[in-house]
Amino acid sequence: QVQLVESGGGLVQPGGSLRLSCVASGSIFSIYAMGWYRQAPGKQRELVARITSGGSTNYTDSVKGRFTISRDNTKNTVFLQMNSLKPEDTAVYFCNSSIRTITTVRVDDYWGQGTQVTVSS
Repeated sequence: QVQLVESGGGLVQPGGSLRLSCVASGSIFSIYAMGWYRQAPGKQRELVARITSGGSTNYTDSVKGRFTISRDNTKNTVFLQMNSLKPEDTAVYFCNSSIRTITTVRVDDYWGQGTQVTVSS
């Protein structure tokens, strides 16, 4: 069993910053890619940023230059530093990770429960 727990969401004014964290725990053998997705009301869930186990990153165009994804492999944690936030960044942000557990050779995708980010004055 694997759990992903996000934290760091909240209400922030336009131009402000937030830092999201996501910790993976449970019967983990190895963690591969980790990432952040978001879903705004009435819209599909979209990839925001993703980071491989080796540290390679990719971002959706709308957040390039404003958001930074990073990870601490010693703590099974992924971060999303969000700067210069805009109202259109308002969404529920979900952590996602590709993980192999100690009970299988298969790699599965796991999701956190989501954390609300609201950008408003």
